Amino acid sequence: MFSSAISRLIEEKSGSFIIPASRIAFVEDDNPLYHAFLILTRVKYSKIPVLDRDNRVVGLLSLAMITAKMLETDDISLDPLTDLKVKDVMQTEFDKINFVETTLETQLHLLVDNAFLPVVDDVGVFQGLLTRREWIKAFNFVAHNFDQKYKITKI
Repeated sequence: MFSSAISRLIEEKSGSFIIPASRIAFVEDDNPLYHAFLILTRVKYSKIPVLDRDNRVVGLLSLAMITAKMLETDDISLDPLTDLKVKDVMQTEFDKINFVETTLETQLHLLVDNAFLPVVDDVGVFQGLLTRREWIKAFNFVAHNFDQKYKITKI
């Protein structure tokens, strides 16, 4: 459990932890795989969320998942790009959080094994991403402001 002082400092920054959904590249589960391939080759993310028509997170997709389908035979085949949809290739087992209901400690534990966590609301609608990078920035804030905020003198 975090100390209350550290929790308060982290919570000061917690609003900036989430990258809003409006700034995140995503694909829909019914999109053709070629569409996802084009998106992933143009964005700087290694993996992106997959949403359904109701904006709920239903999976994650990476360029590696797509190319694995293209390399299932002895040759590189473009057929999967036209024959398959995102839902045929996406990862369906993944961690996601409701930011309001998840403790800071749980978020941190999940980010040890995940570069990001999709954030959903109470009905599962995608709100954005909580990234390991943003958490590290928050700890940097705490490390640089703890002494000043709590008037701790250096020895």
